[in-house]
Amino acid sequence: MIYNQSLTLLTDLYQLTMAYGYWKTGIMEREAVFHLNFRKWPFKGSFAVMAGLESAIDFINSFKFEDSDLQYLSSLKSKNNKPLFEEGFLKYLERFRFTVDIDALEEGDLVFPYGPLVRVKGPIIEAQLLETPLLNIINFQTLIATKAARVCLAANGDEVVEFGVRRAQGVDGAISASRAAYIGGCHASSNVLAGKLFGIPIKGTHAHSWVMAFEEEESAFEKYAKAMPHNCVMLVDTYNSIEGVKKAIEVAKKSKDENFEFLAVRLDSGDLAYLSTEIRKLLDEAGFKDTKIMATNELDEHLIKDLKQQNAQITIWGVGTNLVTAKDQPALDGVYKLAAIKNAKGKWDYKCKLSEQTAKSTNPGILQVRRYFDGKHYVADALYDENFKIEDTPKLIHPLDPNRIKTIHDKYTYKDMLIPIYRKGKCVYTPPKLQDVRTKTLQELKKLKPSMLRFLNPEPYFLGLEKTLNDFKTQLIQEMKQP
Repeated sequence: MIYNQSLTLLTDLYQLTMAYGYWKTGIMEREAVFHLNFRKWPFKGSFAVMAGLESAIDFINSFKFEDSDLQYLSSLKSKNNKPLFEEGFLKYLERFRFTVDIDALEEGDLVFPYGPLVRVKGPIIEAQLLETPLLNIINFQTLIATKAARVCLAANGDEVVEFGVRRAQGVDGAISASRAAYIGGCHASSNVLAGKLFGIPIKGTHAHSWVMAFEEEESAFEKYAKAMPHNCVMLVDTYNSIEGVKKAIEVAKKSKDENFEFLAVRLDSGDLAYLSTEIRKLLDEAGFKDTKIMATNELDEHLIKDLKQQNAQITIWGVGTNLVTAKDQPALDGVYKLAAIKNAKGKWDYKCKLSEQTAKSTNPGILQVRRYFDGKHYVADALYDENFKIEDTPKLIHPLDPNRIKTIHDKYTYKDMLIPIYRKGKCVYTPPKLQDVRTKTLQELKKLKPSMLRFLNPEPYFLGLEKTLNDFKTQLIQEMKQP
């Protein structure tokens, strides 16, 4: 069984070969700092929603090289047909336990390019082994939570149901996407396992196959109404949407005295704006003013916004493929980079990766993110080093454009965003309930200016390097470029 075993080897081979190298050269205990961040605005927007932290905690708490893991690693051969890893290293892995400090933003926090989502500090061999799983878990869930937040913004208070389990990218893709979509603001999911695992409300209707299994469409509706009198959402577009609604109305009228609730009709094809308007008229005229209209069919935030602008009479949105696969941007470009390491004398050496592409250069130091608030909206994020003093009115320099400078006023309140999650390998953080995380996301989005929430050419949120850090980075780069 693929999903009934240790997940410790969910990593890239180079993480293990580097770990072996640290062990072999005797620097495995040297303290280092890594940061996890992303570089590009997802979906051409102006924000992302942090997600995946609790899943990462579960992974780390269960991290242990099992006998089967070690047996597999011992079977790996190098080019000379000798074992890839020495027996002594495998014995080390058998005893391996984390002792690192981990700080992170909480799920539901808004996150922005170049600001660390996670900081790992501790023995370099331990921090290295966390790279792949942390990126795998947090990249994907942050991406989907962000997509869900955009969809819910477009729905503008209407109910949004995540409907994507059938087209998600594998089993964990479905489970993680349902979790992240709920964090992003979705009201419910069709994924029953996600409901069991995370307490997410689950909702569903029936498929076209139910209607096609009966000789008459009206008979299919009658049988379903009797089977599900308090959960009745009828899919009406199997043959003809308008005629389907008329038949559903007749069934609902007949069932009125049978303790029956006609919750909604569902459209899965056609001109959703026109059909929903006509269907609303039919439902209202028949006395079913509380019966809602649900729409599915390749929806995303752009189509939902367009349908709302056309005054479509849809109040429940079932969003599947485009949400759980983030179809228009199927990956977040998260990276995990070394920013500092202690030298043989026990002093910090700050590290900076250079690149011909400015966007791929990294920031050195032991970094923290300070978020400033004017009482109504978030103003900016300051990226600063915990070993450097930060002024009361700091100057922030954009990481890609030194000519973009923002001065922070002392009238703003602020909060340091990275909080302790692990200390010396022990988890010191209790994750909140998922329902509370969802509520937090909705509250946080209200703290961005409306111009930052629009889908077309949003105003970018400002994150900048505090001037002392920026000057230090500039000096470090100049030194590195000297022959």
